[in-house]
Amino acid sequence: MNYSELEAEILRLVGAAAEDGVRAFGEETVIRLVRPERFRDADEGELTADAWAALATACANVLTLSAAELRRELAVIDDGILADGDLDTEVLAVIQALEHWQGYLEQNGREEIYELAIRSIEDVDHEVSAVLDDFLATPDMATEYERIRRLLGPRADQRHRTHSA
Repeated sequence: MNYSELEAEILRLVGAAAEDGVRAFGEETVIRLVRPERFRDADEGELTADAWAALATACANVLTLSAAELRRELAVIDDGILADGDLDTEVLAVIQALEHWQGYLEQNGREEIYELAIRSIEDVDHEVSAVLDDFLATPDMATEYERIRRLLGPRADQRHRTHSA
């Protein structure tokens, strides 16, 4: 499967998923994307102390903050960016994941969940450098794709209801 096919399949999965599956996928994915070790080695001079504190707070509480609370934390982060156009890629990836999650919470938009899925694929690609002709050729990429399918697929809603009952 090439990258365009992968994007199309993820878009299809997000569009067809039950809301329970979308929410579960979003929660699991945003937690994975905002883990603190992703930005632990970033240059402290990229953000103000307040922005670093807001980033840490947003990441630690991503599933408990309301959309408004997360928006406020993101505003502090945005106001505290000191890097001149060259923000650390890991810090940027974490901020983008937080923004997508905030957008989902605010508007219940599946496009934000799609973006989280793509950021998750890109995160794995960054680690293993997937092959463009066969994006799922590496075990790590295939595993991430299967995680996405498992959480968003038609049986995901059924499994979620079974565990909730």
